[in-house]
Amino acid sequence: MVVQRWRGLEQLPGGWGRCVVTIGVFDGVHRGHQQLISHAVRQARRRGVPCVLMTFDPHPSEVVRPGSHPAQLTTLRRRAELVEQLGVDVFCVLPFTREVSRIPAEEFVHAILVEKLHAAEIVVGENFTFGHKAAGNIELLAKLGERFGFDVESDALVSGPVQRADDPAGASVTFSSTYIRSCIDAGDVTAAASALGRDHRLEGIVVRGAGRGGKELGFPTANLSTPPHAAIPADGVYACWFTHRHRGSRDPGRTLPAAVSVGSNPTFSGTERTVEAYVLDIDADFYGEHVDLDFVQRLRAMERFDSVDALIEQMHQDVAETRRILAVDG
Repeated sequence: MVVQRWRGLEQLPGGWGRCVVTIGVFDGVHRGHQQLISHAVRQARRRGVPCVLMTFDPHPSEVVRPGSHPAQLTTLRRRAELVEQLGVDVFCVLPFTREVSRIPAEEFVHAILVEKLHAAEIVVGENFTFGHKAAGNIELLAKLGERFGFDVESDALVSGPVQRADDPAGASVTFSSTYIRSCIDAGDVTAAASALGRDHRLEGIVVRGAGRGGKELGFPTANLSTPPHAAIPADGVYACWFTHRHRGSRDPGRTLPAAVSVGSNPTFSGTERTVEAYVLDIDADFYGEHVDLDFVQRLRAMERFDSVDALIEQMHQDVAETRRILAVDG
């Protein structure tokens, strides 16, 4: 089946039959999400029907409590790419409005999951809630399944060892978007990657910078303008992979090593927080282009240097360390 992306149920094709549905925000598509989604895909294959993943935009918390939008681990486009790799047939984004937030739990199931999607089975996490004031839970969903003729399967939360920057052995944690956000907020992209199952990615458009340093220092940077609510790691310098996407294409373009600075550039008395990528071994202007940064490891915290020469010396060390971590020849 050709993978479909819907925004709203108005795009549901005529003659739509039964399907298996999994529901959630799925921000990050982390290791716990991956297990749940793979379970739904297996059930759909067993039944010979499509697997529909339903997610929400904007994040429900922003609608229910304006100003509370959590840092976003993945854009919708990235989320769609990741779940499609897991075998999902339909990526359905339900616009989350105040009206949707007020739909009672039973009505949400009947009007959307039964009447619209014709769900044969619903696969969700054990902590899944739904409907107005999150009044619906797994127990209610199972009762409604008996009434409306669909099966319900719930997965337990997934735990496993997570390698941290200060603990290579790795302690066991429960995988969750909240945990991963806390790791990124602390700059521990190693732990974030361990829980995600891949490096944390920050997307953005390359924009003009403040005009200081850059080529004059010998380190021209691509300055990223990131989406609202993006989960930006703590201030510091990181070894990253920099991917330049082909305009208008889902396929990635070149992937290059980069030393990335996140912060306000205290040596130059900066006040605005920026994300600047020095792409190694290439002289190119990425202005206006869409790029991805995959954060591999934090090199150091942000520092203020007493002189420009001291800053340049440290930047050379950062580049050398980036080469070592990414195993890139100089």
